[in-house]
Amino acid sequence: MVIGTRPDCVTDELLDYFADLAKRYYVMIEYGVESTNNDTLNFINRHHDFETSEEAIIKTAKRGLFVGAHLILGLPFESYDTMIGHAERLSQLPLTMVKLHQLQIVKGTKMAHQFVEHPEWFSLFSLEEYLDLAIDFVTHLSPMIAVERFVSQSPKELLLAPNWGLKNFEFTDKINKRIVERNLFHGQFYK
Repeated sequence: MVIGTRPDCVTDELLDYFADLAKRYYVMIEYGVESTNNDTLNFINRHHDFETSEEAIIKTAKRGLFVGAHLILGLPFESYDTMIGHAERLSQLPLTMVKLHQLQIVKGTKMAHQFVEHPEWFSLFSLEEYLDLAIDFVTHLSPMIAVERFVSQSPKELLLAPNWGLKNFEFTDKINKRIVERNLFHGQFYK
């Protein structure tokens, strides 16, 4: 059983229930962390801070549960160094895995409106730029944390940008080739 939720939506009672269930079944809790930067979390109206994510992840892991984090790379106003810093901060937590998502602008959302009104707030990546960013992220991530996903796909009819036209497996193939070309590996710069 894999449960995806927000870090501010779990209680000790729920975690105890899942810990009991995990004695008989595989259970993983995946949290939508999205960013380790509180200014970003505030800007995107998450209504929780990174410390809430840290607390939920630690409480989950202490119960012997597998725990994951979802992170969006490319949120407004986040620099390259901020995004690499996400890898370093997440590496300090007892995570089993991380799933990366590129920022996608979806029609009809508040962010789509912001994108139209203030395109300067956004730095949407080309496919090549995102490949290199994802690799740089992974080189700073603890090798004890698996990377289960590098990209996500919104339905084409809802997507404003970016439109790379790739399936997840095609992206993974490209990243595997690029990391070898760059002579890098997962956790290479993890401290």
